[in-house]
Amino acid sequence: MTRLAALDGASIDGGLYHWFITRAQHAPHWFDNLVSFYASYGLGLFALMMVWCWWQARRGRSATAMAMALAVPVAVVLAYVANDIVKSVFDEPRPCQVITSPATIQPCPGVGDWAFPSNHSAIAAAAAAAILMVDRRLGAIAVLAALVMGFSRIWVGAHYPHDVLVGFAVGAAVAVPLMLAARRYGPPLVVRLESGFLRPLLTA
Repeated sequence: MTRLAALDGASIDGGLYHWFITRAQHAPHWFDNLVSFYASYGLGLFALMMVWCWWQARRGRSATAMAMALAVPVAVVLAYVANDIVKSVFDEPRPCQVITSPATIQPCPGVGDWAFPSNHSAIAAAAAAAILMVDRRLGAIAVLAALVMGFSRIWVGAHYPHDVLVGFAVGAAVAVPLMLAARRYGPPLVVRLESGFLRPLLTA
């Protein structure tokens, strides 16, 4: 795909990014380690939430609930694909390659590993938006977890704030219409699948 001109992320919100990484330098080590761990592995939390949605839908024996639950991981995958397409168009160097002081609490990704938009943020936002449409209580937790994921990606120096915000927008923009379509068109498909060998996975 033909790339657009390089995106100068530092001119957009480089000052805010610098404020974050400076705070990270002066934060307690335990806090930086916790944020760094979540920035790297926190997406696993959303996977656990997806499993919970599926399990609850299976126990509830509702074709609509199951269709919605099964649509959550689909929304996440499509959001990742959509975000990666956007990322393939823009050349925005990682902020830690441009603003080199202070040092970030995670190693800076190599040249060619573009920053805009944030894949982690897009995945987290898609999962949160989708889960919110399945279960409001769990969805509220997912939304908070997504916001923390976005924060963590800035804190460790991997992204500018605008990378995270656009990633959030892409994730939500993909997930919401897909979940609405799943609610409308998915139940008949679930009912048909329940009559086959997938029945144990779809209903208790």
